[in-house]
Amino acid sequence: MTRLQRLIRIAWVFCRYRLDTFLPLAELPAPLKVFFLLAPWHLFPKPKLDRGDRLRLALEELGPVFVKFGQILSTRRDLLPDDMAESLKNLQDRVPPFPSDVARTIIESSLGAPVAELFQDFTPDPIASASVAQVHGATLPNGQKVVVKVLRPGIERAIRQDLALMYLMAGLLEKYWSEGRRLHPVEVVEDYDSTIHDELDLQREAANASQLRRNFENSSLIYIPFIDWDYTRKSVLVMERIHGIPIADVPALKAAGVNMKVLAEKGVEIFFTQVFRDSFFHADMHPG
Repeated sequence: MTRLQRLIRIAWVFCRYRLDTFLPLAELPAPLKVFFLLAPWHLFPKPKLDRGDRLRLALEELGPVFVKFGQILSTRRDLLPDDMAESLKNLQDRVPPFPSDVARTIIESSLGAPVAELFQDFTPDPIASASVAQVHGATLPNGQKVVVKVLRPGIERAIRQDLALMYLMAGLLEKYWSEGRRLHPVEVVEDYDSTIHDELDLQREAANASQLRRNFENSSLIYIPFIDWDYTRKSVLVMERIHGIPIADVPALKAAGVNMKVLAEKGVEIFFTQVFRDSFFHADMHPG
């Protein structure tokens, strides 16, 4: 897909979900206001969906870079109304999955053996699915319960295309927008480029998780599951399966009798321990 085709695709999704209704028209400069009032998306009927669902579905349709942006927004209750943040929360682990037979092919190609030989059992339906990868349950030959994280197929090409557009837009903003030179949008995109490419190497993620586990070994604050390096490659990561309640599921936490004050205090202590004791911290601690 060329850049022009991708731009057309983005414009189509923008129109289809009528995202123009989210824009503060009254605050826009006059030329932009006229453009948005006369733009062709007014020919599209407004979908009969909540605004949060419209935004979530649009981001899902546009792919990994946009889903990642939605994940970030979902944790910013100071920037979004609650209804929109609640809908975007689904992007953390409930993005539409890719077919399980594709996941099996990636696993077998990466590990060099059939799934039936690698695991006692393998759950075809994913436990969770997010912007970069999805997760399946499995059991190792020794009986250990694990989760298998598999990168989305074709994700590197999709991200490369969207990043090219982001660099183009950032360059235009820096050149023609009065605030562009102060905000350095090209540098922002460069930083995001580096971050998201790190996420495409699951061996790097596994190494970071292993280091966190060593840092919190025998800790009473947090338990970090172990990584099975024999089953981990760039596109596949296998780790111990543990169970818990997502920290964003407040009703379930209260039903389980969790002391929310103590939970918050421990969360802060865990993060400050990473930063000030270890100088090695988890920088993307979203509830997913």
